[in-house]
Amino acid sequence: MNMMAPGSYFHGSIMNPFEFVNSVTYTKKDIMTDLNENEYAPFLVNRSLSYHQDCLLYANEMNRRFDISHKLQYHYLLNTIRKRKRFAKWSKPELADDLKIVMDYYTVSREKAEEYLTILSKREIGVLKTRMNKGGVR
Repeated sequence: MNMMAPGSYFHGSIMNPFEFVNSVTYTKKDIMTDLNENEYAPFLVNRSLSYHQDCLLYANEMNRRFDISHKLQYHYLLNTIRKRKRFAKWSKPELADDLKIVMDYYTVSREKAEEYLTILSKREIGVLKTRMNKGGVR
């Protein structure tokens, strides 16, 4: 079995976008090579950095200059952001209560349930809520 030390990458390895984020924000090691330059996802890195107040302006600057090479974007962030351990939960869209009930009752996707909500009246949605009531404390 070929074990690798953390931070050492070989030809053919697939890098996680968050490894680039960790490199930019905490380890400050340049892990960008010609081999993995195509694996750098500027959108994901910038979005991840935008959750931190001290990195927001740098991420926005890279969003404005999307046309420069990935290597330049990475090195800009690597050399401008101060070293600090950062962690933020990614925000996820909340399901509306009515939408969730329609999805569960009809066993349809979110998009279909949104279409159903435009057709159903408030009274019909109330009927679905009573039918889907499983009891217990909420």
